[in-house]
Amino acid sequence: MGLFGFGKKRHQSEEAAETVAEENDKVDGTSTGETEAAATDVRDIVLPEPSDEYVGRGDERGPWDVDDENVPDYDEYLDMGAYYLPFLQGIELRVKANRATQQVLGTTITYGSSSVEIEAFAAPKTLGLWDDVRADLLEANKDAKETDGVFGTELTLPVVVKGGRKVVTRIVGIDGPRWMLRGIFSGKAATDPDGDEAKALNQLFSNIVVERGEDPLAPRDLIPMHPPVAPAERKAAKEAAAAEDADKKMDIPGQPKGPFDSDQQVEVKTTLSRGPMFSEVR
Repeated sequence: MGLFGFGKKRHQSEEAAETVAEENDKVDGTSTGETEAAATDVRDIVLPEPSDEYVGRGDERGPWDVDDENVPDYDEYLDMGAYYLPFLQGIELRVKANRATQQVLGTTITYGSSSVEIEAFAAPKTLGLWDDVRADLLEANKDAKETDGVFGTELTLPVVVKGGRKVVTRIVGIDGPRWMLRGIFSGKAATDPDGDEAKALNQLFSNIVVERGEDPLAPRDLIPMHPPVAPAERKAAKEAAAAEDADKKMDIPGQPKGPFDSDQQVEVKTTLSRGPMFSEVR
């Protein structure tokens, strides 16, 4: 079963894709690299009615932490380092990277005429981060407004894109254990909360699993990410590591000490930089 590709057809024209990228870059001021993805349906959940507080994260709903008791099985998710992305049939995945260093900074999921840009930030041990981030955005953008949404208190922020056209973005933030996950929704997902595109991207965002890691990070630092790693690649890497550990533990009578006469190499093939799974646009 193929995990990536566009499925039956591409849902979005090149012009619409450029507009989505402009909207996200207007909010963040960062550049994007591109890869594409489509896969199986996301885990079926029912999101609650809008509320001023996002209760239940890690209990009945996500986004999830890898250590949550009820975290969904993310073995078949796409590994981005800071978080694991569930699959949704018909999506396009754009990987945002620093042009100078090629460091991965975040991802943008496009679905139909909508998109959500996803970033994971380090947060204090005892306090959440979203309240402070939201207050800063309100102070810096006079047109920003707080609204009640499925993820608690959200922001609506109009931005001007190429050609002078004003579009509306919807910004959500979810606090987890020492992390905050931010989503910037645009297109119909920002303006039509009852539409199919909004529901699909809300559900995808809710199923993300975050892995903060143990690295010392200051609050608001981006949690380190890496290029996409597919489930099959993760499985192959684990099997190779397990085999290597088993070889080290073997105690063979009469086994010669020191180096062998010829070098031995183990090659783990990957499709991250080339091949049919992913492609990068510079």
